[in-house]
Parts: sequence; structure tokens; C-alpha cells
Amino acid sequence: MSALWYFEDVNLFKILCPHRYGGYKEEHVFSAYKKSDYIYFEDDAASKIYLIDKGKVKIGYYTEDGDEIIKAILTKGEIFGEKAILGVDKRNEFAQSIDNTTVICPVSKDTMFSLMRDNVSVSFKIHKFIGLRIKKLERRLQLLLFKDTRTRLLEFFKELCEEYGHECDKTGDQVIEHPYTQKDIATLIGTSRPTLNTLMNELKQEKIIDFNRKEIRLLKKVA
Repeated sequence: MSALWYFEDVNLFKILCPHRYGGYKEEHVFSAYKKSDYIYFEDDAASKIYLIDKGKVKIGYYTEDGDEIIKAILTKGEIFGEKAILGVDKRNEFAQSIDNTTVICPVSKDTMFSLMRDNVSVSFKIHKFIGLRIKKLERRLQLLLFKDTRTRLLEFFKELCEEYGHECDKTGDQVIEHPYTQKDIATLIGTSRPTLNTLMNELKQEKIIDFNRKEIRLLKKVA
């Protein structure tokens, strides 16, 4: 279970969604998005935090040359737009649905502040979450700047292992059952899908990994 998105086996979505609290439940609604729909754009007002109930969302920004840079791809149970509670007034990134059945729980920052004031545990988890997310993004940026594609891929597999992996009782291999497509992975490590396919097949031939459409397996000698 990931130390980044879950704390003490508790899903942040389940803790923070206002539907759990009687004073907010009646006024609160979920929002549905199709693939390619934007939840917010760069320079939009940062007035809400968002919790993912279903689907996937990518977070990124555009360079001056119009190139898209993806910072993260988030799935069920994760939160985004958290800078709204840090005093940031405008978005410096976009959030876009990449699934046809994405369902989002939007929470105003005033509601979130209220929940945090009323529950010390919620406040602690939110601040810990933000700190860990910053560390993760800094680590990924360092990999993109200073490491070759093969190294970035292996490091990403180890990251996935922390979040979605478990040890196979029979072999000792690390089995990763994750929500990402190969296109998602290629985007996150800064390469093309054909290059990713080539690298994964090379790693498979070298008996470093094994994989199919449902899982990636880090073989015992490198896990």
C-alpha cells in the first residue's frame, strides 16, 4: 500500500469527501467527466480541491513552445488541486480526465478548511500528503533531467512497486497490479510508446521483468 496516497490503510477520498459529514452532505454533488474533458485550466482560480471517485486524471502544464508536460496521472482515491489550501490563488497546471467514466468530488477550500479545523487527524494527513507529493515530484524531475530512459523506467517500476506491488509467495518476485496503460507510463517517464515497448521487451529478454496486460513482475534478482 502506498505511503504517498494512503496512510494507515485509510483512503484519503473516504476521509475527506464531504458526503461523510452530515453538515455538508445535502449540498454536495459529484461531477462526471468524459475523456479529454478539463477539470480546470492553467490560470483558473484555485478555489477547490478535487477527490477522484472513479476514472483517471492527468496533471500537467504547457511550455512556451506549446509542448505538454505531464506531472502526474492520478486514479481512484487520490486528490489533486491541493495547492488551493496553501494560499495559491491561481492554477499553474491543468487537470484533464483521461477516462470516459471519471467521477470527481469537488470540495471548496472553505469546506476543506472547516473539515481540517474540526478533525486534527484530517489536517495531519493532508499536510503529510502534500509533503510527500512534493518529494515524489522532485524525485521524478531529477530522473527526467539526469537519468537515461532505461534507468527512469526501472526507477518508475520500483515506485509502482511501492504503491501497487506485493510479493509473490511462490517466487519472491514483486507483482505490480497497477492502473496505468503503456501510454501513461511512457508519458510519465518522458519517452515515446514505441521506445517504451522496446525497452520493456529488452528487460523481459534479460529476465529483469516479466509483464502482461494486467501486471508487471519485477523478478526476484532485481526487485
